[in-house]
Formats: sequence, structure tokens, C-alpha cells
Amino acid sequence: MFRRFSFFVIAVLATALPAAAQDDKPVQFTIGGGYTAVLGAASDRVGSGGNFTLGVLFKPSPVFGIQGEYGWNGMKQKQLSLPVSGAPGGSAVPTDFFADANMQYGAANLIFSPAMGGKTAPYFLTGLGVYYRPVSISTPGVGYTTICDPYWYVCYPAVVPVERIVGKRSSTDFGMNFGGGVNFAIKDSTSMFVEVRYHYIWGPTIDTANVPVGGAPKSLKANGQFLPITFGFRF
Repeated sequence: MFRRFSFFVIAVLATALPAAAQDDKPVQFTIGGGYTAVLGAASDRVGSGGNFTLGVLFKPSPVFGIQGEYGWNGMKQKQLSLPVSGAPGGSAVPTDFFADANMQYGAANLIFSPAMGGKTAPYFLTGLGVYYRPVSISTPGVGYTTICDPYWYVCYPAVVPVERIVGKRSSTDFGMNFGGGVNFAIKDSTSMFVEVRYHYIWGPTIDTANVPVGGAPKSLKANGQFLPITFGFRF
């Protein structure tokens, strides 16, 4: 996956040559939006969706910058089928469960912009952030089931009653991101950009020791992986 991601970033940056020097304006605001892909095991539990970002870029030099950023990523609803019984220990019927989720973060990034000439300018960035991931689980069924899924932050130790809203949970964790993009100059102080970035989140550990799930490990990690593709403006 990392190899495919690297090839994609290089291909995007190659289209920017010949590239331009970054705008010398010391402070710029950024706004953007686009598509966010969910990667890894979480893609089986929550669907890919869209993103929206706001940021402030400080440029002490034309080559290096520091960016503070807020990002919101909405995930599409994902459907899973779990066994539900009319009473604890009774015969089970497959029942649909749904998860609504999003990923929000605040990050500080370092940006490197090679000094080149022309109307386009590639850049690379990397940084650390705090990530907030809430999830809401619902079902049209009525009955009892056992739920154990790290990406829903749920691992009940026994059969539990289910109703329309099974529960709302969230996790706040540290993560990192890296990627690259291209700025396209529009006028003196404004540019348009396209950017591809990889986010990795160190999620919580879910204990499964007391859950009757055959073959399950004693604990599961709810790490997150996301790949937003964002289009926006700097001004």
C-alpha cells in the first residue's frame, strides 16, 4: 500500500514541472475539500466519504512553512449483518446493523516547497495531530446479540439487548500524516492546490478476553488509516 501511495504522489508531482517558487506572503489561509478513502481493516466497518479542511500557513522562508490545520472527514454508513435472538441463548436471526462515523483532527505540519520557477509549485508535508473519531451504531432489529468490533469501539462480554440506537462511542488519539501536493498560481497572493495525504492513527486497545467470540485474540487495536485527496485554495 505504501508503495502504491508513493508512486501516486510522484506521478502527481511530475505533472507540476516546470514548477514555481512559492508565494512569499508570510501568512496564508487555506480552505479545501475532497474525497477520503478508508484504508486497512476499518474499511470493512465504515465507508469512504468526503472531507473539509481549514488551515493557516506561516512561511518564514519561501522553502519552509508551518501549517496549523483542522480537518473533518465524513464516513459513509456501513452495513453489517449480526445474529440476533429473541431471548439470550435463543435461536439467532441475521440482522442488519449500521455504523455512522466521522474523523476530525487538529494537526501541525511542516511543509517543504522546492524553489523552482513557473506557474506551478510542488510541496511535501508531514506532521502530528490529535484525532477524534465518533461512531453511532443502530439497528432495526429487536432482540439480543454479542458485538465485538474494535472499529466500533464495542466489545460486550455477553449477549445484550439491541434496539434502534445500540450506542454512541468515540475515541480521541494521536496520529501522524504525510503526503504532497501541487500549488497552481492564480494571481499574486492566491493559489489553487491539489493534495494527497496519508493519515495513521494510533487507536485504543479493545479487550476481548471475556467475550465469547471463537478464535478472537485477547485484544484488538482500533488503529485508523485514511487517504484524503483534497482540492482547495490558499490566499
